[in-house]
Amino acid sequence: MKFGTAGLRGPMRDGLDAMNVPTVLRATWAVARVLTEQGHAGATVVVGRDARHHSDEFALATAEVFNAQGFAVILLPRPLPTPVLAFAVRALGAAAGVQITASHNPATDNGYKLYLDGGIQIVPPTDRQIEDAMAVAPPPGAIAREPVPPGGEHLVDDYVARAAGLRRGSGPLRIALTPLHGVGGELALRVLRDAGFTDVHTVATQFDPDPDFPTVVFPNPEEPGATDALLALAADIDADVAIALDPDADRCAVGIPTAAGWRMLSGDETGWLLGDFLLSRLSAEEAGAAVVASSLVSSQLLADIAARYGARHVETLTGFKWLARADEQLPGATLLYAYEEAIGHCVDPAAVRDKDGISAALVLADLVAGLTLRGSSVPEALDELADRYGVDVTSAVSARVDDAGAVMTRLRSAPPDRIAGVHVGVEDLAGRTDALIFTGPGLRVAVRPSGTEPKIKCYIEIRLAPGAPRATAMALQRHVETEMAALLNSPAPRP
Repeated sequence: MKFGTAGLRGPMRDGLDAMNVPTVLRATWAVARVLTEQGHAGATVVVGRDARHHSDEFALATAEVFNAQGFAVILLPRPLPTPVLAFAVRALGAAAGVQITASHNPATDNGYKLYLDGGIQIVPPTDRQIEDAMAVAPPPGAIAREPVPPGGEHLVDDYVARAAGLRRGSGPLRIALTPLHGVGGELALRVLRDAGFTDVHTVATQFDPDPDFPTVVFPNPEEPGATDALLALAADIDADVAIALDPDADRCAVGIPTAAGWRMLSGDETGWLLGDFLLSRLSAEEAGAAVVASSLVSSQLLADIAARYGARHVETLTGFKWLARADEQLPGATLLYAYEEAIGHCVDPAAVRDKDGISAALVLADLVAGLTLRGSSVPEALDELADRYGVDVTSAVSARVDDAGAVMTRLRSAPPDRIAGVHVGVEDLAGRTDALIFTGPGLRVAVRPSGTEPKIKCYIEIRLAPGAPRATAMALQRHVETEMAALLNSPAPRP
């Protein structure tokens, strides 16, 4: 396996190209070697896990190898959300943390997610250094292991207290919640209740951790059908908001009641609401030192929201390994909030420098409770943003391809000059990442290959002036989706 984005992720089976105990042993030996070479010999390392098949074995193997290599290891006491691991690394000033998780992947997969100093995911060249070390690792049977007792329950309590303390407002709220068979349910309830949200109802069939994810085709809140049970519960209990966590609880999806029934917000819509809400709580001086960040495939609206409050906006490459570092080159500025369109939100970067579905759920609940107290609602809040900044509609389309590189080469060599009748220019980001950005009046399309699947993805944003009919934006959006799907799937031209 390649040590790629944040670590390893893939199917659980025998072989060098899969997740199994030998792979975990070799990866941990390699990480220990790189940490030692970087001057962190004997430092603290935290190891956590979710509730997937074999996560306990993989976490134990990880902890025991680090222990044998002389590191001070904390093996978290039970299956826990990924944000708890990221929090623990940062809180302890640990040199590294490993979470055994495949997040929202299918039940057949597992993974090995690595955080370094500050609880931030790794970036190049560290991934290549670890991969090089894996290539020279001893045979798995020759890699030493020393037993490690589980511990660190106080870190879980500290995380809960920190997340619950993010609430600033008041007022009751009725919440429907599902952790999608993952590990976030218990802690999400604790955080919400400790913050004063006691009227929380859960999807009973999806609450307990179950590595087979029996009620969903894919355990991803973004997938069609994954939140059907949640929205049905929300309608039955007349909830004010519905919240879905992905299985390791680092992502949060939000459902709202509308005149036409319940619907899930897009990651961008949630990002606008949270960004505006968090900035609105700052003084002018605090806002001037604040940074908000979004990725290049997310909506551009957060930049306008930041400008209104006098804050700085940073656009990063995709992934929280980059978003978490958005304030690195800005002396005197501090990251306040970061999001990516794939329902990842970082609302408390001082404590968790990664996406965190539980703390995002708490802040979102605080936002909705405040709207309710004022006699307003989430749809009205979105309308207010549209009145202020313009109508903004986003969506994504993807196409499975045999050779993503060939498709990107074709698009670079013969880029379209019009999309859905709109004249567009193209920006090639090849010097930074494998992506193309097409822009024209009211239109932006980002195209890039998936980092984990044989797919090309297109991220579409339509922006029209305040007061423009939303139906016009949505009609253009559908037209763009159709054209981009055809463009990605069209055969390569003959030489």
